[in-house]
Amino acid sequence: MASIYIPGGTGSLGNQLTQMLLENNEVERIVIASRDELKQSQMRQRFPDARMRFVLVDVRDEAKTTRAMRGCTHVIHCAAMKQVDTCEYNCDEAVATNVGGAQSIINACLANGVRQCIALSTDKACNPINLYGATKLTSDKLFIAANNLAGKRETRFAVVRYGNVVGSRGSVFPFFKGLPKGTPTPVTAAEMTRFLIRIEDAAQLVLDGFKRMHGGEIFVPKLKSALMLDVARALRPDEQVEIVGIRPGEKMHEAMTSCDDVVVEHEWGYVIVPSIRYHDLDISYGVARRGIDYNSNYNDFYSIDELRSMA
Repeated sequence: MASIYIPGGTGSLGNQLTQMLLENNEVERIVIASRDELKQSQMRQRFPDARMRFVLVDVRDEAKTTRAMRGCTHVIHCAAMKQVDTCEYNCDEAVATNVGGAQSIINACLANGVRQCIALSTDKACNPINLYGATKLTSDKLFIAANNLAGKRETRFAVVRYGNVVGSRGSVFPFFKGLPKGTPTPVTAAEMTRFLIRIEDAAQLVLDGFKRMHGGEIFVPKLKSALMLDVARALRPDEQVEIVGIRPGEKMHEAMTSCDDVVVEHEWGYVIVPSIRYHDLDISYGVARRGIDYNSNYNDFYSIDELRSMA
């Protein structure tokens, strides 16, 4: 039986993961850890299941995180500051949450003998130009290196990286749909592209990661891209588009692997192989190669009709 600890679990993905996990009879307990009592109350009403537990804890508080995680077998680390411009203006908070919080989770997993931990990453962690991406790249490296800290113990760590989640809180889809009728649709740049993933597929990728992982991998799904101008046209076809300019820290296009990464390709996606050697582990990840520059601008694209159907 599995007992799952989900820091940052009151977000959109945490809700989707909880819904899917509760359908599994092998799940004995789900512990939702966050700082937001309102979202926890809403989630408690949505999932009136005896297996649910809720704890108010800041991911940066290692001592309380360690206590709250006691008895858990699996961890899905969702907690992070995610808004690019917010991180640019609040650098210390972004580092404390995204980097310090990651180390807090790692230490708590090792202290509690957790079997498997998967941390969520972002395409912005690949060749980052903003602080959010830089903190998530650092977080990825911490989780990968944590397999060395575990040594011959059972605890293993891996990372899942994907693009923009359609419909999640803070994403462009609900923002565009919520704009008043008759107002222009603000688009940062006409050429801007992004990877898109449905929230159900993002959650399934995480759960599949537990079956696929040996320790140290970054799992990257094969996704289609969207031109942000097409998203605006799909969701608000009768409104004018206003080009407003790129926000602080934004890229024109995103990438999920770079040509310098060592990557194993699968039908479903890619596995970025650790750049470090594990002293107490002998893991074969498959036939790896360099040179896969997985960029949102050089990719298959969603049509406007497809984007409209996703809304």
